[in-house]
Amino acid sequence: MNDDVAARARALALLKRHGWNATSFQILEPGFRYWFGDDACVGYVDTGAAWIAAGAPVAGDAALARAADAFVAEARAAGRRAAFFATEERLTLDPALAGLAALRIGEQPVWDPAGWADTMRATRSLREQLRRARAKGVVVRALPAAELADAAGATRRAVDALIARWSSGHPMPPMGFLVQVHAYEHLEERRCFVAERDGHVVGFLAAVPVYARGGWLFEDLLRDPAAPNGTAELLVEAAMRAAAAEGSRYVTLGLVPLAGPLPAWLRLARRSGGGLYDFEGLRAFKAKLRPAAWAAIYLSYPRDQGAARTVRDVLEAFARGGLLRFGVETLLRAPAVLVTLLALLLLPWTALLALVDARRWFPSRGVQLGWIAFDLALAAALVTLGRRWRAGLDLALAALVTLDALLTAFEAATFNLRHAPRALDVLVSAIAVLGPTLAAWALWRGVAKDFRRRAQS
Repeated sequence: MNDDVAARARALALLKRHGWNATSFQILEPGFRYWFGDDACVGYVDTGAAWIAAGAPVAGDAALARAADAFVAEARAAGRRAAFFATEERLTLDPALAGLAALRIGEQPVWDPAGWADTMRATRSLREQLRRARAKGVVVRALPAAELADAAGATRRAVDALIARWSSGHPMPPMGFLVQVHAYEHLEERRCFVAERDGHVVGFLAAVPVYARGGWLFEDLLRDPAAPNGTAELLVEAAMRAAAAEGSRYVTLGLVPLAGPLPAWLRLARRSGGGLYDFEGLRAFKAKLRPAAWAAIYLSYPRDQGAARTVRDVLEAFARGGLLRFGVETLLRAPAVLVTLLALLLLPWTALLALVDARRWFPSRGVQLGWIAFDLALAAALVTLGRRWRAGLDLALAALVTLDALLTAFEAATFNLRHAPRALDVLVSAIAVLGPTLAAWALWRGVAKDFRRRAQS
């Protein structure tokens, strides 16, 4: 048994005794390192600057504070900062951990599966969603571990294809840490369900155990972009009833980031990040399943470390260690975000156009005013498209911005750069041509992506 396998086996044994945090089982997935103490364990990732733990230490109540303190001390001895992401009040309210600050970062819904049947009887909208999916021929069944373990089998290949389709439909590139899809790790411990329609897999749910609470985290809930409405709800229904049949009294669908009462700067992040991640939509989906309660989720960190620095460390863990690279990938993957950014940059550029000497930079004053009016109208249209992508508007703007790039290049070649241009002339002309060219590229990418999405549905 190699060191990695042995460490995971040791972590699993501790989880079966002390795994209380909703995220606790996820430390068995690839990419995690382990710190072991006296009957305690912490699963973490090393960003190069910090050790970011997945939840609270896996430890009994009496050893929880001691394990957290020891983990922080060892991280600092290794030249790293430390933090515990997605902790719950079991850690944050422990009086022995006065040295840890807690920043509320969201909340997660909680159910008692024993009451799910009553929830269904009392919620007509849920029953209607299930009826719609069933009327469209969607059927959900539990997957035996052996069927999913067969990498060459038809079911495994179909689930792999579903994961790929689901991932491609998200504006952000794949992230690391706690949000990767590792549906096949420790299958003997999981409960998996598949939604099928006409023999095709259109949905998948994987539940992982929360041992110390006798419950389950519904870790992966994937729906094909073309699946009928109600498919996700049908998967949750089947998994809830299975949990109730096993006598479970705890189920969660996991963290809704930036939900609930938050500091002002995190509320601002929620509003400004809506184009990349549908925070409100995720909470609304989980809320319509009528949870019994919402549990606050925190980022816990040493008080002398600072919240802003710790949040950056966590973001680097999710970005797989490279925020700049992740940001570039996100812009390339999310045309709406790039279009909005370019629209905002267009405003100071238009102001500059209004202030420069028309005789030097434009063939006439009328051409200058025409460009100013065009750019203002274009900025407004791009912001509108970035907020909600509309078929037709995207195509019209793509054509207009492409024409803008061609006319700008023509004007630069025939007027601005015609006579021994200075370095400033070359720089400004290059920016003037590059801006609409980049915007046209983003718009055409968005047109193609929207066309594929509508074709699939």
